[in-house]
Amino acid sequence: MTNTDSVPCPTEERRLTNVFERYLTVWVALCILGGIVLGRLAPKVAHQLDAMTINVQGAPVVSIPIAVCLFFMMYPIMVKIDFGRVARAGRNTKPLLLTLIINWAVKPFTMVGIATLFLGYLLRGFIGPDATDLVKLPFGLDLPVGAVHGAGTVVLHEGVRMLEVPLWRSYLAGCILLGVAPCTAMVLVWGYLARGNDGLTLVLVAINSLTMLLLYGLLGGFLLGVGRLPVPWQALLLSIGVYVALPLVTGYLTRRWLIAARGLAWFQARFLPVLTPVTIVALLTTLVLLFSFKGDVIAANPLTILWIAIPLFLQTLLIFWLGFGAARLLRLRYEDAAPAAMIGASNHFEVAIATATMLFGLASGAALATVVGVLIEVPLMLWLVRICVRNRLLFAG
Repeated sequence: MTNTDSVPCPTEERRLTNVFERYLTVWVALCILGGIVLGRLAPKVAHQLDAMTINVQGAPVVSIPIAVCLFFMMYPIMVKIDFGRVARAGRNTKPLLLTLIINWAVKPFTMVGIATLFLGYLLRGFIGPDATDLVKLPFGLDLPVGAVHGAGTVVLHEGVRMLEVPLWRSYLAGCILLGVAPCTAMVLVWGYLARGNDGLTLVLVAINSLTMLLLYGLLGGFLLGVGRLPVPWQALLLSIGVYVALPLVTGYLTRRWLIAARGLAWFQARFLPVLTPVTIVALLTTLVLLFSFKGDVIAANPLTILWIAIPLFLQTLLIFWLGFGAARLLRLRYEDAAPAAMIGASNHFEVAIATATMLFGLASGAALATVVGVLIEVPLMLWLVRICVRNRLLFAG
């Protein structure tokens, strides 16, 4: 018996082999360059757009321009999902267990190990062996000037008590916050572009969103080693609502309404083709915005960004290949293996930036490290998408 509300097969619904996808690497490079140039030539425009945020406790949690772009990146994907398949995908326990183990039992600890090795030892001479950073005192901590707390010393800076810590440790803290924040939004795009199982990707996003609410503060606080890390509940819920729930609900309602009003044949033949290029265009626009916002940061700290990017780059590759390799050993279908590998490799950088700002301050090295996570995320994940697609024949289906 045929399911009249099933989604088209991947070859029908994912005809992105047009000029956008065929030369996607070129477009990405041009958008990165264009964003940096835009940020340098029109800094006021970039700063005004960057300042359009929804804040929680003084920390920018949701960038409104980026949120709009992410909506148009994910809405076409949500519209194409047969939500009946989501329930069936949830019964497949292997990819669910794989992503939970990779994201919460492996990834945070490999991030600490790799970041400590490179920032604390191999690259410390380039960062500055004696360089320090001023960060906020941990919440609830009332120490006098001169007191020692962990690796830092309390100092008075412009009339405010702050903690002076080694600069590399501040960068390490930002890396840790990225490591305990698996992606819950952009991974829908990565899984889609990799020809993954959209229903499973949505299930993985839901499971990891719930797990973040439970483990983010506990695991982050333990790994930071600076006392109890407050759980940014408002930031987590707001970001999940804006970046995931809004396009999900809108896509679901659009699908139901259009199929009921115009029929499945019209929906697949007339409506879906119009949406096909929207995801890629929104992705490229996001790149321009991200790099225009941070063009001044890149220009002011080119080598610093490189030092931080090295461990983040290696960590992403390690987690991706661990997930992708384990999926093959578990004999998962390719459509299930791709999103299971992607969700571990990418990070929820919005929450990481907000948490770093709340805990350590906007000007801290920790906040800068989370921004570097933004800068390398999209180009690197697009590269991993291509690796996924090229190796899909290694899997059963």
